[in-house]
Amino acid sequence: MKLSVLDQSPVLAGTDPQEALRQTTELAKWTDRLGYHRFWVSEHHSSGSLAGSSPEILAAHLAAHTETIRIGSGGVLLPHYSPFKVAESFRVLETLHPDRIDLGVGRAPGGLPNINLALNKGNLPNVEGYPSQVEELIAYLHGHDPHGMGVQATPAGETAPPVWMLGSSGTSARVAGELGASYSFAHFINGRGGTRAMERYFNHFTPSLQQTEPEANVSVFVVCAETDERAEYLAASLDLALLQIEKGGRRTHFPTPEEALSHSYTIFEEERIADNRKRMIVGSIERVKEEIEKLASLYQVDEIIINTIVTPFEERLKSYELLAGAFELSPSTTMT
Repeated sequence: MKLSVLDQSPVLAGTDPQEALRQTTELAKWTDRLGYHRFWVSEHHSSGSLAGSSPEILAAHLAAHTETIRIGSGGVLLPHYSPFKVAESFRVLETLHPDRIDLGVGRAPGGLPNINLALNKGNLPNVEGYPSQVEELIAYLHGHDPHGMGVQATPAGETAPPVWMLGSSGTSARVAGELGASYSFAHFINGRGGTRAMERYFNHFTPSLQQTEPEANVSVFVVCAETDERAEYLAASLDLALLQIEKGGRRTHFPTPEEALSHSYTIFEEERIADNRKRMIVGSIERVKEEIEKLASLYQVDEIIINTIVTPFEERLKSYELLAGAFELSPSTTMT
């Protein structure tokens, strides 16, 4: 079993965006030493509680501060950008850090309509053209010229970062299979229908320039502690945060467990919390290990991406450490 990390650079209570990015760097170095397989950072715009707005820049910083862990985007919101430009950005990363870079892409707009307009000079992104964009991107990364314009994505090299299509629906899974890309299902976004989506990916996979066999993983919220009670206490903050996200509005930070436990929940909110728990794995080391193994079996994958958002930051580090021990990950030789 391979364990990886998705970090959204959350702004925890009592911190600011600068501290959030510092924590992302520390978490990448920590999970690198613990033996995690990859570390992906996300793209969110005009957000007060998520500091990562440019994953390619953050990935460059993280790759320079780690040694063996794969670094990538989870992911670049491709409809906003030129596939050629994205290919060149990640070819630079690949040249600097050969065989350590992943290029995760998504179709989601990344924010409200006003953000979409700001990113596209007043126009809406062409999400219908997303599949052809991914196809172009793969071609450019591998030194091809899909439109015969006499251009090449540079710097050229012998290796290319694999394209991972990120999704939370069967549609994205099928497209990923047909294009011969790798596929990552966001169980932390959609706790329903993921196994059917993954089955669709495997059934429709077609070999491509990038790969001859399907490759897939699943991302999920995880809160792991030494006891079930402690894990439930820490997860209360994520329960409240997800409710706040669903209600919209601009948030400045992720709440503390104390804030969450002092909140007066309506019956509807309690039902939403119960439903959102389908996107989360919460509990003691033994329970979380068992649930992660069960999730991997259901999806027929050998890699789970862990997204842990709890406060304070030290509890995030501890959760990843406990998981590394439970799955007997191989620590880096620099581990102290």
